[in-house]
Amino acid sequence: MDCWAKLKLSSWAYPTAVLSLYGFFANCRVAEPFLTPYLIGPHKNISAEVVRAAACTHKHCPDCHLLWQSFRESYSSRHLIYWSLWWALATAGYNQVFNYIQLMWDHIEPSATSSIYNGGVEAVCSLVGSAAAFSVGYIKVTWAVWGELALGLFSAIAAGSVFLMALTSSIWACYVGYVIFKSCYMFLITITTFQIASKLSMECYALMFGINTFVALSLQAIITVIVVDEAALGLDIVTQFIIYGSYYSAISLLFLIRGTYTACISHPTATQPEDKGQKSSVEVIDAEHF
Repeated sequence: MDCWAKLKLSSWAYPTAVLSLYGFFANCRVAEPFLTPYLIGPHKNISAEVVRAAACTHKHCPDCHLLWQSFRESYSSRHLIYWSLWWALATAGYNQVFNYIQLMWDHIEPSATSSIYNGGVEAVCSLVGSAAAFSVGYIKVTWAVWGELALGLFSAIAAGSVFLMALTSSIWACYVGYVIFKSCYMFLITITTFQIASKLSMECYALMFGINTFVALSLQAIITVIVVDEAALGLDIVTQFIIYGSYYSAISLLFLIRGTYTACISHPTATQPEDKGQKSSVEVIDAEHF
């Protein structure tokens, strides 16, 4: 017992030992080596082919069932669908801007002939973006009501910053636009992931994360083929960023409309006196998310 007590006091040894024991006993199936010989033995009259076929079928059918159940839970409400839609659309646009911003900077201020601060700007973006994401936890807002409107408003700011990067001839203005754009994305993606995660189990959240990321990468590939590839439009870098700004403007318009609708149907009931034993719709929505 003294050894076990000392082990519990260790910051890493105790959880490591518990996880190791769990892994051992979870995978220690002492009866499994005898199951197949028993089934194909002379008393059961079952062939090895039948046993093998049943053991797949059995494995894949529960897997497919669990996958379908997780998929239905993940996209069970309109709120989750809209949050996921923004995630996929905005991430595709963000990746495009992130991948081609160096070409834009080089277009405005060629690195071969000028002193540039691209690396420093990326570092500043990471710091400011982290601060924006961290600030979400301190903002007292009912995101279930105002979140979609926030997606629209900050997407509009992101769209304006992309247009600034495309149309300015000043490298410093382009730097500022990029910092604003990246900070808006980090701020909104934090809200989005929190809203989704608070409604789902860990297994469903992992599935939704994978699906949303797959959709975002698919959209990004389509945009790249159409806008960048020489076999299609093959546009110059300035025109590309104008298209990316227009893309974010469309996202902003969609969520401004949706967010205004959500706020209008939710906010009036929050200001009305509540009957005894009843909750306002805002509190009900908020309770569902938290």
